[in-house]
Amino acid sequence: ISERYQRVIKAANKLGGRKYHNRAYGGGVVFQAYECELPRLWILREDISPTMARSIGEDRSFCGDCSVRDACYVNWHHAPLGIWKTYHRGGYVDLRRKPAVMRRIVSGRMVRMGAAGDPAMIPLQHWLRVLEGAEGWTGYTHQWRNPWAQTMRELCMASVETETDRYIAQALGWRTYRIRHEGAALATNEIACPSDTQGRKCIDCMACDGALKPSAASVAIVVHGSKASKW
Repeated sequence: ISERYQRVIKAANKLGGRKYHNRAYGGGVVFQAYECELPRLWILREDISPTMARSIGEDRSFCGDCSVRDACYVNWHHAPLGIWKTYHRGGYVDLRRKPAVMRRIVSGRMVRMGAAGDPAMIPLQHWLRVLEGAEGWTGYTHQWRNPWAQTMRELCMASVETETDRYIAQALGWRTYRIRHEGAALATNEIACPSDTQGRKCIDCMACDGALKPSAASVAIVVHGSKASKW
């Protein structure tokens, strides 16, 4: 078990361990992990497709109360829908009772928590099982204001869109991942995302791994992508 993983468990115990969970919105979820350079986990409803969930508002069960749905970078009709369909065709192995297989998949690797969906919508104890043996991880959550999400501080960055939210999140003990416009100044103890300045990939950086080291700099990224105009 990595030292980083042990520190997460210790920090979670201080916050009450299982006391905080994701039952604010309910609903089932599915973990999906690709055996690739950077395994990604997709958080989806099991009973309805992600596109249907989005259309009827049931995406709250895996995206929580995220305020930036319209500007979300995820194309729900592509990978998430394809993964959901493959799951229902029996194309994925159920790892819930196969912890040894899960450990083999993530062992010594960096893991992306929530390629779609919000990691905080999964109870912490499940993430601890998934990440056991992982070398590291990245994760982002918009649930950072909620009391039940506070145990995720040591795993995830607080996703923020304003200076005010950055200040509030950091006051709650989170490191932040902030959206900024081209040319906007960085805040104190905040660095530009290396993908902006160096073209560096997440797997070569892994700075967005929560607040295990509270003094570590927060991160800001220049808004980009096909929905950049919505910011």
